[in-house]
Amino acid sequence: MRQASRRVLRSVVAALLVAAGTSGSAMAGQPVVNVYNWGNSIGKNTNAEFEKATGITVRYQEFDSNDTLQAKLLAGDSGYDVVVPSNPYWARQVQAGIYQKLDKKLIPNLDLLDPKIMHLLAQDDPGNAYGVPWSWGTDGLGVNVQDVQRALGSKQPLDSLALLFDPALVSKLKGCGVSVLDSPIDVFGMALVYLHKNPNSTNPADYRAAYRLLTRIRPYITEFNVGSYINDLASNDICLALGWSGDVNVARQAAQSAHKPYHIRYVIPREGAPIWFDMMAVPADAPHPGNAMKYINFVLSAKQSADLTNTTSYPSAVPSAKPLIKPAELSDPAIYPSGAMFARLFVTKPLPTSIQRLETHLWLQLKAD
Repeated sequence: MRQASRRVLRSVVAALLVAAGTSGSAMAGQPVVNVYNWGNSIGKNTNAEFEKATGITVRYQEFDSNDTLQAKLLAGDSGYDVVVPSNPYWARQVQAGIYQKLDKKLIPNLDLLDPKIMHLLAQDDPGNAYGVPWSWGTDGLGVNVQDVQRALGSKQPLDSLALLFDPALVSKLKGCGVSVLDSPIDVFGMALVYLHKNPNSTNPADYRAAYRLLTRIRPYITEFNVGSYINDLASNDICLALGWSGDVNVARQAAQSAHKPYHIRYVIPREGAPIWFDMMAVPADAPHPGNAMKYINFVLSAKQSADLTNTTSYPSAVPSAKPLIKPAELSDPAIYPSGAMFARLFVTKPLPTSIQRLETHLWLQLKAD
């Protein structure tokens, strides 16, 4: 999971409530909305304030991967009203007819969204009919600066994917811990970037080349996960992580708050990195679609969008939230990349089914070694 065990327990309890189709509030006949989202991906007070403002009870669950979400959606009758897939998965799911069209009359805050982002997403969703960007981020490296420099020397550049993909370097970091996302689309994409290949390649040979690269560094990877690396970075259990921007920044802030004698740095590699969007969408069989539209509209407000960034270190897609965001967050290039950093970013595209299957097969093989 992307968060610690306490949050996992909370998710299990929420799952039981959704499965049973009841909660204390629901038993009293009150309206509900069932939300399924990533960990570390919502403002601290958003759900409570939505409940206070609308009288609608939020049943909130968290998932750990796009594949987990997709499996539930494909099985049908998930019981969810709002789900939050990342854009490459969402784009394929839109094509598969998994979602219903947004009722834009109930979501006036759509007008607050960044037109540039909406134009970009319209390439996969003409007219922006099926999805709403909630947050966005990048893939990059989380680096314990002191430990990495101790192992590699103070002159070793920290802004390169070579830290992870060059066996001569990463082999020296195994002793202090190396983590990679348990997510093939992220890891293969970065491996393709390092190999100077198209990160959205549809050539099977490119994925086999990436796999060969990954097998060379596999002995030095100490963990695959999508959640515990946050605490592991903050507590000095690992010194290098291929992770998501907001998660690494949360780890950095936790280490700073605890006055740890080391600095966690988030790096957008100079070779390039993906930019991604977490998309709110309403399943075709959502039991409470009207409440879903109200929930989406609420979280798009400037106040809730700012609370998202202030809580998670992930930027929202609402420019008018910026005056309410902490100055330290706004000025941090690890959260809001500079123009030069933006030039290194690319949007991950949905893969053909044959390539997705190959990627998954190679990933499972890699992890089994």
